[in-house]
Amino acid sequence: MFDWLLRGPRRESRSLRLRSRDEPSTTTRVDFEELAPEIDTFLGQAAYLQLGFFETLSELIAMTPELEKKAALSRAAGAALTKHEELVGLISDRGDDPTTLMLPFREPLDAFRRATHGVRPQETMLSVHITAGMLDDFYLALSTSYGETGRRVARTLRADDDRQAIVEILAETIASDEEWKSLLAMWGRRLVGDTLLIARAALRPTTLRIADEEKVEPVFTELMAAHSRRMDAMGLAA
Repeated sequence: MFDWLLRGPRRESRSLRLRSRDEPSTTTRVDFEELAPEIDTFLGQAAYLQLGFFETLSELIAMTPELEKKAALSRAAGAALTKHEELVGLISDRGDDPTTLMLPFREPLDAFRRATHGVRPQETMLSVHITAGMLDDFYLALSTSYGETGRRVARTLRADDDRQAIVEILAETIASDEEWKSLLAMWGRRLVGDTLLIARAALRPTTLRIADEEKVEPVFTELMAAHSRRMDAMGLAA
């Protein structure tokens, strides 16, 4: 299923530790041996994802007539672009070419963006809020595998995403017509499968063994819990 993300043999073992952003540092961590991708794969994917969020938000700005909403979407787009630029800077600091590292992921991640692009602007806004939130959490968990480089990535991902304005726009939409509530709730549920596939593929490009599945399960359990909290905050059923 994940042949398009195959990167060849790993040069070294990695350890993935999961801790929710909202949990204290004393929380038990779940360790993963030999499941985290090589650092070039990790950085290339993370950087291109942020560029994709910026591009989608830019498209939304162009199709949104209200000036106030344009400004709100611009702030969210600017935050995504800043994260992308910081990750690109980190790649360059390591002596690598950012384009070279991102290029292998252009096709699959663009396909993911198309699959999660809604027919209506409000659906696409929800897509950005949900998919970016889930994948930021996932890459934040992965970042603990990469020493100081991972810590720099974590600082970037923890920065303000300025997406609260999107939540407010969606809340206004839902309040304007009750039918939006069921439509967006259904769309939010649809996003989960595609997003988890991207996360799984980033972790390992082949079918996981049963023992590996048991190690991965807590990660996806936490991603789903955070997803439910985001949906609940908007009054939507996850």
